[in-house]
Amino acid sequence: MSTTEDIRTTVSEHYAGRLRTGSCCTPDGDAQAAVKDVPLYDTTELVAVPTAAAENSFGCGNPTAIAGLKPGERVVDLGSGGGLDVFLAARQVGSDGFVYGVDMTDEMLDLARANALQGGYTNVAFRKGHIEALPFDDQSADVIISNCVINLSPDKDQTLSETYRVLAPGGRLAISDIVIDGTLDDLPVQETEVRAALSWAGCIAGALTVEQYEHLLAAAGFGEIDIEIKHHYTLADLGQDMESVAATLSPEIAAQLVQRFASANITAYRPE
Repeated sequence: MSTTEDIRTTVSEHYAGRLRTGSCCTPDGDAQAAVKDVPLYDTTELVAVPTAAAENSFGCGNPTAIAGLKPGERVVDLGSGGGLDVFLAARQVGSDGFVYGVDMTDEMLDLARANALQGGYTNVAFRKGHIEALPFDDQSADVIISNCVINLSPDKDQTLSETYRVLAPGGRLAISDIVIDGTLDDLPVQETEVRAALSWAGCIAGALTVEQYEHLLAAAGFGEIDIEIKHHYTLADLGQDMESVAATLSPEIAAQLVQRFASANITAYRPE
C-alpha cells in the first residue's frame, strides 16, 4: 500500500515531467481541455495570460468560471501548477485583491513565478507547500479555488479541514475535480483492487464518490454544498492513464470502471 510520501513523490515527479504535455487527463496533451472537444477556457481568457501558463494546464475544469470572484477578494489556488488559474483570478479580483498559488513541486513553482514576472502581475504570489498543511493564516482567504488537485491528496479529510481553516467566515470553496458518479460496489472486483490498478498521478485513483465528497465537506464544516457533474470519461479520454489497468482488470471491467469517473464543479461555503 502506498504511503502518503509515496503518493506525493509519484504525483510531484509525474507533473514535473509533464510540463510540456498538457492536461493530466488526456493522453494527447491538449492544454485547453481535459477531454477533446470539451473546452475548459474561452480563447479570450487564454490569450490574456502568459503563453507558458496557457500551454501547461493540468486541470479538468475552470474554477474561476464558477467562483464568482469580485474585486478586492483574497484568493488561494490549491495546486496552482504553472499559474493559469491564479492569473485568471488575478484579473478578476483586480489590483485591490490578491491571489496566492500553492504547489509542492519546485518545477511548477519556478514556471509560475517566471510566468508572473513575464505577465507583470503585481497581485499574485506563489508559495511552496502541501494542501494538507496550507502555508496561510487562519481565516485569511475569501475564496479557495482548485483544479483537479484535491483528488490527488492522500488525506482529503485534512485537506478540506485546511481549506475551512483558511477561509474567512462567509468564504467559499469553488473547485473543479474528478469524482465517481455512483459507486464501485457493483463491479466484480474489490474497490481496493480497482484503486490499486489506477495511477494516483493520472487523476482518478484517489477520486471520491459524490456522496463521499459531500460527507467530507460537511464534516469539515462547510454548508451550501453543490456538486455538478460536467463530463463522464471514456477509455479513449483516459487511454494513457489506463495502460497499467489492463494488467489487473479485464477490458470489460475497465470500460465499466472509467464510465463512473466524471469531472465536476464543486462549491461550498464556510458559514458566517
